[in-house]
Amino acid sequence: MGTTQNCKNFNNRSNHYEGHFINYSHFLQLQSFTQEVIKIIQSIPCGKVQTYCGIARLAGNPRGARQVSRILHSLSEKYNLPWHRVINSKGKISLKNGFNIQKAYLESEGIWFQSDDSVNLNQYLWNGSINS
Repeated sequence: MGTTQNCKNFNNRSNHYEGHFINYSHFLQLQSFTQEVIKIIQSIPCGKVQTYCGIARLAGNPRGARQVSRILHSLSEKYNLPWHRVINSKGKISLKNGFNIQKAYLESEGIWFQSDDSVNLNQYLWNGSINS
């Protein structure tokens, strides 16, 4: 089968390509999830934090915390994401390298750390609404 035929088969968006099933809804969902994660992270206000799990839940995939981490790592610079406002579910900074800079950024926004280097999530966790 020639290249032109391969492109034609692929562009038809059929669920089969040369005998293999392709789940396009998975790719579209992934893309949609990534877009939602970016919007949510961009919406975290100054002086607030959100967890990886919380962002995943708000974006529609409660089990997508690791994916949120990958998105944050790979797209923070491109989309100017406030990466420092994302912490783990224990209220702690997950970064080993970069811990001090993330803590300094959060402190500069008025977020206080407890003696165990955690953030009081009852006080600083953003609830996901645009007006918080």
